[in-house]
Amino acid sequence: MSEQRLLNVSSDSSLGNVEIAPEVIEVIAGIAASEVAGVASMRGNFASGVVERLGKKNHGKGVKVELEDDGISIDVFVVMDYGIAIPAAAQKIQDNIRQALINMTALEINEINIHVVGVQMELKEDEVVEEQ
Repeated sequence: MSEQRLLNVSSDSSLGNVEIAPEVIEVIAGIAASEVAGVASMRGNFASGVVERLGKKNHGKGVKVELEDDGISIDVFVVMDYGIAIPAAAQKIQDNIRQALINMTALEINEINIHVVGVQMELKEDEVVEEQ
């Protein structure tokens, strides 16, 4: 069994250590990214899609956290709504994630990479009626 890396975030260890698992950072970043206007969804895999259909929300999907010697890097994979200015929305996602992580964990992030993996086309109401 491989040992899980935890982030030690406490400088004062008189009462004990505070450690944060990378999965916590994934969840925080996933929620912060999905709050941005223009983000249609986060990219997941087949298993996360099945789990969501069964009713459990996977907030960490579409986020990859890498713990490196020089810091933390985050990759976020999103599907954007059609008609949104992608550079502005990507900047807002980065700002939102950075602010959420600073507020909740006091961690500074080296880089937040946004990968736009698709564009969600909205169906017009006429098209929805015709399909039924």
